[in-house]
Amino acid sequence: METLIILKPDSVSKNAIGSILAKFEKNGFKIKELKMMRLDKEKAKEFYSIHKDKPFFNDLLEFITSGPIVAAIVEGEDAIERTRELIGDTDPAKAKEGSIRREFGTNVTRNAIHASDSYESFIREARIIFPYLAKTASSSSVRTR
Repeated sequence: METLIILKPDSVSKNAIGSILAKFEKNGFKIKELKMMRLDKEKAKEFYSIHKDKPFFNDLLEFITSGPIVAAIVEGEDAIERTRELIGDTDPAKAKEGSIRREFGTNVTRNAIHASDSYESFIREARIIFPYLAKTASSSSVRTR
């Protein structure tokens, strides 16, 4: 199974890209796709559309577009559940010791990493970040199963 992770601008600015990706590899994940990019406001709005009515929506957009991000599709057994466990609670102060957010996050917004929370979210989010995969019939990633 696959899932999407995004190393947020705070991770990139802290030079934590390699350390975070290494945690995934050490936990048996294979990195299938990887790219550094900047989200513009329109893509960010599309990506975070599920939060559009929440009070933190504009802060979220401001932060995610404030600098480069690193997006990856990672593959592994029970990828979504294991990734959610590896990254930890949204609030780094509440995240388990050893989790990515505990180690690299600052607060609820600047929490180092995003990960898809379901297979449906993965498909929707990956098509926004890696649109070429949805168009490539031979790709094993981001296809309807």
